[in-house]
Amino acid sequence: MPATVALAMLERDGRWLMQLRDDVPGIVGPGCWGLFGGHLEAGETPEQALRRELLEEIGWGGGALEFRLLHQHPRRLAHVFVGELTVPLQRLRLLEGQDMALVGATELRSGAIHSPKLGQTRPLVDGVAEILERLLPPDPG
Repeated sequence: MPATVALAMLERDGRWLMQLRDDVPGIVGPGCWGLFGGHLEAGETPEQALRRELLEEIGWGGGALEFRLLHQHPRRLAHVFVGELTVPLQRLRLLEGQDMALVGATELRSGAIHSPKLGQTRPLVDGVAEILERLLPPDPG
C-alpha cells in the first residue's frame, strides 16, 4: 500500500520552492529535488500534515493553501496543495534537506535543478515531474 503524503507547491514571483533531499539511503528520492511536505500522521488531515511538515522543514507554517491534485504514484498517494510563499527565501530556515531554491518553470520542466549550495545539478524525485506538469502554468513558447 502506498504511503499517503501532503506536498506543497509554493510560488513566489513566478518561481517555485523546491527541496534538495538528503543523500540518505532508504528515503524516497535521496539526493533529488522534490516538493516540501511529508507523511500524514494518524488523525491528521492532509492540510494539517502539510502545515506541520512545513514548520518542521523550513520553519514556516504556510499562508493560504489550496488543494489542487491527488497524485497516485506506485510508492505514494500525494495530496498536492498550491499556495504563495509569502516570505522571502532568506527568511526560511532549511531544517530538513541539503538545499532549497526558488526555481522557474523552464528549469523545472528540464527535470534537473542546479544546487547553488552543492554546486551540482540533481534530478527531480520520481513522480514530481508529473505533478509539476499538471500544475505549472502553460509554457509560453
